[in-house]
Amino acid sequence: MGIKEAIILAGGLGTRLRSAVPDLPKCMAPVNGKPFLTYVINHLQSQGIEHFIFALGYKSEAIIDFIAKDFPSLLFKTTIEDEPLGTGGAVKKACKIAKDKCVLVTNGDTLYKVDVEIIAGVHCLSGASCSLTLKPMKNFDRYGVVEVDNHCLIKSFKEKQFYESGLINGGVYAVHAHKFLDENLPEKFSFETDYLEKYFQKRRMFGIIQDEYFIDIGIPEDFERAQKELVN
Repeated sequence: MGIKEAIILAGGLGTRLRSAVPDLPKCMAPVNGKPFLTYVINHLQSQGIEHFIFALGYKSEAIIDFIAKDFPSLLFKTTIEDEPLGTGGAVKKACKIAKDKCVLVTNGDTLYKVDVEIIAGVHCLSGASCSLTLKPMKNFDRYGVVEVDNHCLIKSFKEKQFYESGLINGGVYAVHAHKFLDENLPEKFSFETDYLEKYFQKRRMFGIIQDEYFIDIGIPEDFERAQKELVN
């Protein structure tokens, strides 16, 4: 069974990008004349995603106007935070209006060209609460490392430091919406710290390794790299 619905977290302020992109949500930063979010939506559509939920906050009207203009036939709903809820609070709010049992969760400021069919296959067949996509990286210090066992179950989360090589959390998740809502998590929390890192030993959570194109425009040098690499 496939995954046809995606939650895109697009409420971020983009403080580290202010020099390059003043006064816009991070996902609206222009890359080759188009908001970065364009590339995220296009990839998800190419992977069979049909319904979108945009979890919005800061300057939400700019994102809604853009979607209406550039993607007039897109089937989408929005949730809007009056105050920052953290990544976990945003996912929780969006899961409440999801129509499918299994949803994909991704960030509007990261493009990770994952194969959604593979994720759906592992996630739906395993009965996992959450499945994480893991990107192999070399020589990095911006990300923590995720370790998996021989059955791809999450074994540990290691903190940010310099690694010569390792698997990073790519920020694309398959989530069982009802199981997630049943966890009785607070309204404001971090999906990564308060859910993944606290629950991975108590719940079935899988890591799916996908060595695909990955860019996170959260820092100015990667924002510049996106201009070169993402050509329409």
